[in-house]
Amino acid sequence: QVRLVESGGGLAQPGGSLRLSCTASESRFSIRTMGWYRQAPGQQRELVATIPTGDSPDYITTKYGDFVKGRFTISRDSAKSTVYLQMGDLKPEDTAVYYCNVELKTPTGWTESWGQGTQVTVSS
Repeated sequence: QVRLVESGGGLAQPGGSLRLSCTASESRFSIRTMGWYRQAPGQQRELVATIPTGDSPDYITTKYGDFVKGRFTISRDSAKSTVYLQMGDLKPEDTAVYYCNVELKTPTGWTESWGQGTQVTVSS
């Protein structure tokens, strides 16, 4: 449905910061939300943050996972079809593969696409 290109992962020290970026290719479907999920080894994939787009219904709002606690900020540049995740005060437990996600509105409902993932490692 849409190709997602992620960048910005890598190694950070505890207390440090990283910024992830994800750019969506053109799609025949409109994007309803853009966001990030993460999956640590042996764990389920979990929500990090999602943000609505200009094509979103009013009831869709920006969401963060409970663990974020003000440390991360999601934003988007609609002109570039890009979503950003600014991560700060990183902790070792933030180590995971971070996946970009978009929800697309289709004529019959909605669907979603995933990026390939970018590794974030927090270690001293």
